Amino acid sequence: MAKKQMKIEDLAGLIQRGFSETARKIDVEHGFREVSHRFDEVDKRLDRIEKLILADHKRRIERLEMEMKDIRDMFAMK
Repeated sequence: MAKKQMKIEDLAGLIQRGFSETARKIDVEHGFREVSHRFDEVDKRLDRIEKLILADHKRRIERLEMEMKDIRDMFAMK
């Protein structure tokens, strides 16, 4: 099988097409900004979920503490 000889102009054209199909720096930066924005939104949602869970745990602990106080008071009676 004979190898086809490539001219410098053909090689330059192939390289130019390769570069034109490669992501430009501005496109990459835009993509990173989009990802960063989405992570910020995820962080906000996780913070809200964490606050809800902590508030619920606080209410439950306070209720348990009151119930324990009631039980201690009942046993303290003679």
